[in-house]
Amino acid sequence: MKRFFLLIVMALVLFACGEDRGALLKVYNWGDYIDESILPEFEQWYEEQTGEKVSVIYQTFDVNETALSKIEKGHEDFDLVCPSDYIIERMLAKDLLLPIDRDFGETPNYIDENISPYIKKNFRLIEGNGKDANDYAVGYMWGTTGILYNGKYVTDQEASTWGILKNEKFAGKLFVKDAARDMYCVMLIHLRAKEIADSLISRRSLMYYDPSGKNIADVEEYFKGVKNNIAGWEADFGKEQMVQERGYVNLSWSGDAVWAIEEAAEVGVDLRYSVPEEGSTVWFDGWVIPKYAQNVKAAKYFINFLCRPDITVRNVDVIGYVSASKAPEVLEANIDDSYDPINLTYFFGPEADSVRANPVMYPDSTVIARCDMEHDWGEHTEELISMWSRIKGDNASYTTVIVIAIVALILVSLILKRLFGKRGGRKHGARRR
Repeated sequence: MKRFFLLIVMALVLFACGEDRGALLKVYNWGDYIDESILPEFEQWYEEQTGEKVSVIYQTFDVNETALSKIEKGHEDFDLVCPSDYIIERMLAKDLLLPIDRDFGETPNYIDENISPYIKKNFRLIEGNGKDANDYAVGYMWGTTGILYNGKYVTDQEASTWGILKNEKFAGKLFVKDAARDMYCVMLIHLRAKEIADSLISRRSLMYYDPSGKNIADVEEYFKGVKNNIAGWEADFGKEQMVQERGYVNLSWSGDAVWAIEEAAEVGVDLRYSVPEEGSTVWFDGWVIPKYAQNVKAAKYFINFLCRPDITVRNVDVIGYVSASKAPEVLEANIDDSYDPINLTYFFGPEADSVRANPVMYPDSTVIARCDMEHDWGEHTEELISMWSRIKGDNASYTTVIVIAIVALILVSLILKRLFGKRGGRKHGARRR
């Protein structure tokens, strides 16, 4: 609310004073996805580096498609946006992005110095009509899709496969991330596990649209078959359900898992995270500059600033996700002797062949070897969304139930007010990420 008020005030001031748009940097990012204390620090640093003043206007979104829609329509003149890999793919295909210049004068180029080769390799797999995504996007955060589970009720073996959805032992205690693309891809990997093992198909090939329709049909049939075991389709509340032991299994993202595991430990709940043996998906978020951006210079400097090792470490510490940076300072900050050694050479280089770090945040090389990046379906995306809607059907999510309950209470309150002339009120609660 405070930031919203400040944005309104700033907008009014700019309107009244006619301030140059070049003195503003408009950033569009996921909610809770940056340490906002670094924003005024960037403004000071930018002036020190360039001799120019800039004010950051920071706004957030919660769905990739929302960001894409605004960039496509051009109704918002953002200078910098942070979409996910498959959306970057679509933006490139639609020619919506500018290449990111690496010339920073006397200022060090932290981007090329610190972004991990693993991130750059995967960005080269982003398809953009012959364009190298590394020229148009800079990696920010990344992670995996896996299974968050309660070690008190679920064995490591049970959580080693996506087939856990079939286990009636966990009926009513199982939550699934309400993310059509992610859940489709991991379940398809599960259903095609034998063909993958026999080298008849590859996981990578399953990430693309199947014109035959068989893959969609098989995934839909599978989810409908296990639907009675699923307690809810969750967008954000699943990790909290797990911490409170209202759920024993949650198909989730590694970033959510890190938060849940830490929170659960404080109350004596043993939560764990697994990337199933069949394989999974790995996702990447990156910074891009829209074609209509009005402050390209400040935008590229902002990306460079975020790649500065000390800023990266602080940022990761606040938001809990894993940075695309391979800087030695980042590796050092993540060493924790409470974990067994793992091989992180794919990310940090040869010196990281035996590192004690959190395997949820930094999976071992053997885990990464069975993960692939999702791809955009373009005009066929609606088929994916429709399938997911059919799967969920009348099995209302936890969020939906709450909304219905609130609406019902409001209606009752209005009826009572009309009948008895009494005033009613509502309590508002904060949603914690």
